[in-house]
This record gives sequence, structure tokens and C-alpha cells, in this order.
Amino acid sequence: MAEPIHIVVVTGLSGSGKSTAIRALEDMGYFCIDNLPVALLPKFLDLVQQSQHGLQYVALVMDLRERGFSSMARSTFSAVRDEGHHLDILFLEADIPTLVKRYSETRRRHPLSPEGSVRDGVIREITELDEVRHLANPIIDTSNLTVHDLKHRIQDLYSPDPASRPTLTINVLSFGFKHGLPPEADLVFDVRFLNNPYFREDLRPLSGKDAEVAEYVLRQPAAQSFLALLGSMLDFLLPQYKTEGKTYLTVAVGCTGGQHRSVAIALATAQRLQALPYNVNVRHRDCTDP
Repeated sequence: MAEPIHIVVVTGLSGSGKSTAIRALEDMGYFCIDNLPVALLPKFLDLVQQSQHGLQYVALVMDLRERGFSSMARSTFSAVRDEGHHLDILFLEADIPTLVKRYSETRRRHPLSPEGSVRDGVIREITELDEVRHLANPIIDTSNLTVHDLKHRIQDLYSPDPASRPTLTINVLSFGFKHGLPPEADLVFDVRFLNNPYFREDLRPLSGKDAEVAEYVLRQPAAQSFLALLGSMLDFLLPQYKTEGKTYLTVAVGCTGGQHRSVAIALATAQRLQALPYNVNVRHRDCTDP
């Protein structure tokens, strides 16, 4: 029996970073094809197995450049998995203003709105890809990611070397509610119940990265209780997510502005998680360092 193939389907919104993702996968040794028609996927995999090249890792960009992609994706992907192949669906997205800005900077036309506005094309694409998005795991919002950030995430998720590929990557994210919820969050925790360092004139210019602010936040009995309860919850949830096959989890911690309380709690949470057998990253979306 032929060896199963590990396939990564890279899909998502135009301008969200699919080209960066496929280049990162190619750099890791994946055999990559851009814009393969979804109907040809089973035949393509048959040919790969019949070839003498022994390809085990394949990455394919599939999106709405192919008419009928959304309608055929579910049945085709299910058929591929039924054949015993390992198939991941990586969905990349970004918020509408970010996508519009990226298109305006490159002066490219949006594929779904060649004669209209970029914004119209983006909105149409979001609607038409909704079903495919529900099939995907992981979903990565690239709105606030650099090209290098995205490349590192792809490497964490899909390194062909089993020894270097983590089974679960946890991104601990601090944010401010006044700037909106992070769309990539899987779990959201609100720490606005804690006393706010913003109302201390000596602490206001600082952030939760500073020792004085961290001490002010973390010494509160409510903060200690919260961290203990959060730790117990994550001890229960993370193995469940791992068993379910999830490869990427974003734990978001929010306060009002994303400067003090959420940063301190996110750092404390990440520090605890780093003692566990997971790959842990921490990022502060709205923190402005002094």
C-alpha cells in the first residue's frame, strides 16, 4: 500500500498572505502548486503515489480564482481523507481595512471585483468562502502579522521534521477591548475586574511588561485567584484540543486599553504554559511601549 501523503491546502482571502505561506512551505521541502483545480486533487495525488519521486509533503493553494471551488471543496477534501491521506486546510484572512490597504499599496485589482472597488471584492470573497472557512483548521488572521511572523507560524505548524514540529502551538495574546475583539481568538478572557494601573500617575506611562506594573497587577488577590483558575482550565482544555487534532490555539486576554492588566496577565499565563510540552508564543496587540 502506498504511503499516505501529507497535504496542506492553503486558502483564504486574497491579500491575506497565501503567497508568503506557500513560499514558507516550499522552503521546508514541500512540493508546491499554486491554483490547482480542486477537482484534480484526487487524480493529482494518484499520480504522486505512482511516481518514483516519493513525495510525502505537498502544499497547494486553492481559492476563488477557480470557479466552483467553494461548492466542490467539502466533498473533495472528504474523499481525499477517506483515501487515508493527511489533509490540513489552512485558512488565511485579514480585516477589511487591512486587505483594502494592501491592495491599494500594490495597485492590483481584486480578482472578484476587477472593474469595481476593492472593498466590494473583499466583501464578496468573505461571503463566498464562508463554507470553506468552516472546514479549516487552523485559521490565521494576518492583519497584524509581518511577513516574518507569518512565516514563523507556518514553520511551527508544518515542519516536516516530527521532532521539531509541535503538536500544539499556543499563542497568548493581550489586547484592549476598546480596539475591538481579536478575530483570531479561540478563548477570550476579560480582566477588567482588576484594579487598573492607569489610575496611578506613576504607572500610567508604563506597560504590563514593566516590573512595577506587573507587581501592582499580580499581587492583587483577585489576579492570583484568576491565574489559578485559568491555569486549571487550560490544564483541562489543552489535552482535549490536542486529542481533537487542533494544531494552533489563541488565548486572548483583554483589558480596557491593552496596555497594563492584560499584558501582565498574558505574560504570567505564557510563563506558566512554557513549562508544559507545547510551543508557546506571546504577543501584545495594542501595547505601546514607553
